[in-house]
Formats: sequence, C-alpha cells, structure tokens
Amino acid sequence: MLEDKTPQKTDIASLGEFGLISHLTQYFTIQQDSTIKGVGDDCAVLDAKGLKTLVTTDLLVEGVHFNLSYMPLKHLGYKAVMVNLSDVYAMNAEASQITISIALSNRFPLETVEELYSGIQLACEKYNVDLIGGDTTSSTKGLLISVTAIGHAEDEKITYRNTAKENDLLVVTGDLGAAYLGFQVLEREKQVFEVDPNNQPDLDAYTYLIERQLKPEARKDIVRILNDLEVIPTSMIDISDGLSSETIHLCQQSKVGCNIYEDKLPLDPQVISTCEEFDLNSTTVALSGGEDYELLFTIAQSDFDKIKGNPHLTVIGHMTDEASGMNLITRGANQSVPLTAQGWNALLEKNTES
Repeated sequence: MLEDKTPQKTDIASLGEFGLISHLTQYFTIQQDSTIKGVGDDCAVLDAKGLKTLVTTDLLVEGVHFNLSYMPLKHLGYKAVMVNLSDVYAMNAEASQITISIALSNRFPLETVEELYSGIQLACEKYNVDLIGGDTTSSTKGLLISVTAIGHAEDEKITYRNTAKENDLLVVTGDLGAAYLGFQVLEREKQVFEVDPNNQPDLDAYTYLIERQLKPEARKDIVRILNDLEVIPTSMIDISDGLSSETIHLCQQSKVGCNIYEDKLPLDPQVISTCEEFDLNSTTVALSGGEDYELLFTIAQSDFDKIKGNPHLTVIGHMTDEASGMNLITRGANQSVPLTAQGWNALLEKNTES
C-alpha cells in the first residue's frame, strides 16, 4: 500500500479549551523558586521573597506585527516571548514567569498550534522562565498572541526611563539595523515568490539579518554583565521602535537633551553591505529600523572605566541639557542634526507587517 503522506490535522474544537491548554502545556516544567503554582488552577501563585515585582504585556496581531507567509510558527512563539522579556531586562531586572493568551481562527489545526508552543517552550527553557497561565479563544481575524512577562529585582537596582542626567554617557548593546533589513529581505523574496512560485530564494548572504528578524534574542546577559561590573544604569529602555524613537523617549521623560555620534553607531558588516544593495542609508536604518531588542541605557561618567572595552557595549553619545535638544552629530562634517522619530508607531494602520 502507498503511504499516506498527508499531514495530520486535528480540529482544535475536539479538545475543548481546557483540553487544549492541558495538551499544549504538558511538557512545560517549573524552573523558578518563586513559582509556587503555575498552569492548572484558577490563578498562579508566586512568592518573590521580598523583591519588587515587574509586569509587562504585549499584544501581537497577525497582519500587523507578523506575516505567516514567511514567519514560521515556532519562531513566532519564540519571538513573542522575547518581545516581553526584553521589556523586563530593560528595567535591569530578571524575568521569571510569563502568561500566554492566544486567539485563533479555525484555519489553525492543533498541529500548527503545537509548533507555536514549541517555540514558546524553547524560549522558556533558554531564558529560565516559567509559563504559569493564559487563555485561549477563537478569532475571526487570524492569530492574536498576548504575552505577559513578570520579573523581579531589588528595589535599588530597578532602572527607569525618566532618571537620565546631564553628562551621562549613552550606551547601546550589540549592533543596530539588522532586524529591519531582515524584514526588507523577506518582503522582497515574498514578492518574488508571488510572481514566480517556482523561484527558490538564496538567502545565504542574509542569514544574520533574517535571524535577527525571525528569532531575536532578548539581552538577559546584559543585566548580569552590569551587575558583575557593579554598574547601575541611570536610565534604560529596550530598542523595539528604533534607536531614535527610544532615545527621544529617554530624553523627554528625563527632561534632558542628547548628542549621538554617527561614527559611533555599531553596525554589522552584513548591515552595511545590504544597505548598499538596497540603496539605503545605514545611519537611517540604524536610527529608525526597530525590532533590534537591544538595550539603550545611560551611565554616570564615573562608570566609564568599568564598561570600556566590553565587546557587548558601545558608547554612542552623551546627555546634555534639555535646551540643547536631541541631536545627531554627523560623520565627517561634524554637523548637528535634530533627531526625529521615524520608527514603529503601533497606532498607525500604514505600518508594514513585521
């Protein structure tokens, strides 16, 4: 007999809501001492043992925040967790638990949702966080994912956006612009495929960019590094909407200005070469690209010797008085250009899918 190679598709309705939750979470294990009770009851029970608790949440909507034509569901599950853990690390805290709520249409069989949760499980295991609850419901608009992340920190180590001071150094982790370019590459190949479905894209030259878009990593390591260096940032934010937007947030909330130096922006060689290919300005991409999920923070000048030479950290500028404004100091000409926020705006319908 011929083998039936048709993928199995199990109707989610056959499990029911509680059966679905039980099925999807059966392989998640408790890793945090602060998790007393996780999935399986009306509420989770946590004990932070005297630490301050931090809570953040994000909603990801199909067609607005992600495109399933090139976003594998396993990667989507992983990325959905990263988006939220990054916010916890941006407060100089440790993430410890998450909840996941999904709304999905009947075009998703059980097997595809298992793929989504395999990415969530991978993220939980790698970042040592517990899945402690959530919800499932139906949707007429495709897939929606809501993630809430919970973290903990000592009160004196929690870092806010509104506490930067004049003369503080502005520091960024990693490199910038790769996630945006990964999105551009994927969008281009999607359009080519729509014209010629037999065309197979060659993406070897863009592996780093595509990974940064489809499977970003939150910077948990930076919290540990700063702790080991005995550096407490004076302010901090994660780079989800673009460097310029996040810098402006820090300045406006702290009532200071800033100078960012164009020649200090950290760029991966693949970013530079792809910008040339797409005829894009690499500085514009670094400033406005978004979705890098790096951390942007300020430190007192007295802490400079502690971080200098660290390969994960780049000083890109400094804070000034509020009246001086927020400026980019250009390469070569050394001119001062006002920073503008051209990154992601969650309330604009014209946003492209990413």
